[in-house]
Amino acid sequence: MFAPASPVTGGPITGFTSPTYTLVADSAPDVNGTAYAVSALGGTQVGVVISSASVPFTILFTRPKVLRTLPSLGSNGALPSVPRNTFTLSVRKGVVPLTGQPAVPELLKLDMNIPAGADAADKANMLAALSLLAGVLWEQSDQIGDSLVAGSK
Repeated sequence: MFAPASPVTGGPITGFTSPTYTLVADSAPDVNGTAYAVSALGGTQVGVVISSASVPFTILFTRPKVLRTLPSLGSNGALPSVPRNTFTLSVRKGVVPLTGQPAVPELLKLDMNIPAGADAADKANMLAALSLLAGVLWEQSDQIGDSLVAGSK
């Protein structure tokens, strides 16, 4: 169940010192989501603002409306198809596109498409992929940020 501990320690970013984000429960857009808003900041993050109606800073985790399962084996003993269950983690943050203009939400979205049945038949490898993803995001947050700013890879 998605329930991040608050405050969340942010990844390393040049110019930020020990960034933390205090989360409070927020309203998810539908019953399959869990949402939080950033209500306080910690560390040094000059220019960053907490969530408000006009400048959102939220995180949302959603699960599929209906979890898909594996179909019966075909007459040849093989699966005819493997459906996927898509879980999504999204961060929405109001950013100013031009000085003097109102904030516009940016959306950072991570889709996790898990083959039905992998949670039972190959849990270790399914979770290893998540572990690698989380580790790379943590380790490379500054470099990914540099790429976003510079438009490079």
